[in-house]
Amino acid sequence: QVQLVESGGGLVQAGDSLRLSCAASGRTFNVMAWFRQAPGKEREFVAAAQWNDGTNHYIPSVKGRFTISRDIAKNTAYLQMNSLKPEDTAVYYCAAGPYVVRTYTGYEYWGQGTQVTVSS
Repeated sequence: QVQLVESGGGLVQAGDSLRLSCAASGRTFNVMAWFRQAPGKEREFVAAAQWNDGTNHYIPSVKGRFTISRDIAKNTAYLQMNSLKPEDTAVYYCAAGPYVVRTYTGYEYWGQGTQVTVSS
């Protein structure tokens, strides 16, 4: 049975850092990705790490502030978030699949989500 379990969310102030973790079990995936969803908005792609070619992908608004990484041995993905802004406030979801897709419909497996709140 495949499971993705996120952890690491919380309430921080603008400019602070957080590290999210996503532990996968049941199988390994070529791509692990992070999405976020703010109240009243669609689920938005944030970043993805592709194992077979070692590439990482980001949306422009987080590039240079967020870093995605993977520990293949632990089957875990991380999202290091620095210089957080109030507009980063959202529920963050981990997703996994075979390809990098920037829409939420492209992933079969999802975690339960972890809340990140950034106060100004």
